[in-house]
Amino acid sequence: MSMAKPPKPIPESSIPESKSKNIIGPSPAAGAQLRGSDSRMRFDATFRYVCIFTASVSVLILVFLLASILLQGVPSLSWTLLSGNPEPNPLEAGLRPALFGTIWVCSLCALLTLPVGIATAILLEEFQPRSKFASWLYSIIQLNISNLAGVPSVVYGILGLTAFVGMFGIFSPTENGGGFAYEIGAKHYDQFFSEGSRAILIPVPDASKPATVPHDGMVAYDFDKNRIEVNVIGYDDPYPEDESVLAYTLFNDSESGRLSEKSWYYFRLPFGRGVLAGALTLMLVTLPVIIISTQESLRAVPSSLRAGALGLGATPWQVIWNVTLPSAVPGIMTGSILAMSRAIGETAPILIIAGILFIMNSPRHLMDDFTVMPLQIFNWASRPQDEFHGIAAGGIIILLLILLTFNAVAVLIRHRMQKPLS
Repeated sequence: MSMAKPPKPIPESSIPESKSKNIIGPSPAAGAQLRGSDSRMRFDATFRYVCIFTASVSVLILVFLLASILLQGVPSLSWTLLSGNPEPNPLEAGLRPALFGTIWVCSLCALLTLPVGIATAILLEEFQPRSKFASWLYSIIQLNISNLAGVPSVVYGILGLTAFVGMFGIFSPTENGGGFAYEIGAKHYDQFFSEGSRAILIPVPDASKPATVPHDGMVAYDFDKNRIEVNVIGYDDPYPEDESVLAYTLFNDSESGRLSEKSWYYFRLPFGRGVLAGALTLMLVTLPVIIISTQESLRAVPSSLRAGALGLGATPWQVIWNVTLPSAVPGIMTGSILAMSRAIGETAPILIIAGILFIMNSPRHLMDDFTVMPLQIFNWASRPQDEFHGIAAGGIIILLLILLTFNAVAVLIRHRMQKPLS
């Protein structure tokens, strides 16, 4: 039986030069490539360490600030700080008016901003125009929204002062400087003090009317709103001997002071320096942020979901309400959290609108005067006494708790809306 001969070895001289180099070892270009990979790996590791260092420094600074605030503010936390009014004595001072003012303004701002911002984003993203003019108009609106997101808040404060407080001067001022062009839910009185040191209230139908001149037969009430008869006399007339008559006796040239009683539904035009004007001004500050974040959330929804819903026969609005919005809720709520966090801490626009650093009463209606916690904290921190610095730190802690509460509610809503989609 014959055996197969082994193949003859190929002479090295017969192998092409390019192939022989590949067989023998890596080319110089391959070595350069390996060296380039090493440098990229070193650069990647260096960049990662720089990011870790930067993040660590930021976190350490935040921890240091929070620790210093907690150490200084926790001893000042008390029920008096929550329920008391601002007082010259730091041991009796509280921030109840500022606390309720912050809750009123931020809650109303959220109720006004979220529907308007989300609806605007839906219009810009889901209802794209087909005509060239409409497309050009939409692009101008989008450009303005992007630019407004970077405008300083103090500019919005000036705009709110012109648009909401004074309403561009459309309503002319009253003759005596009091009252408003239109108001409901208010009763006005001229208050006199009689010779018997009793308060007498004379109803005034319009706050713009001049002060009441005492005369016989005018309608009057006491402080308990009981109708009374007023006795008007001159300086030459004798005093009445009856004490009950003297209690409600006025001279015919007595001067009065204007007193107003306002219901919870009180409304006026222009708005004045009230809660509604402050909330609308903060709405201008936060609206661009909510619109842009909502647009990004709507863009992140896969187009296949819309196409599938439209293919099943759903109308565009049914697709938006049942498919697009539920899918975009997590991103929308994230943007809303950031916007409301900014609104709670804003100081410049509220200072321009309210103009009050010291106020003793909490808001009772949408047109009432108000102050907010950042203004009250600034007032305390600017004082030289160390005791006020301590309660200012306590106010910062309470403000942070309110902020975390708002954020927790938004996170809970986001979690509840995200669960069915998973």
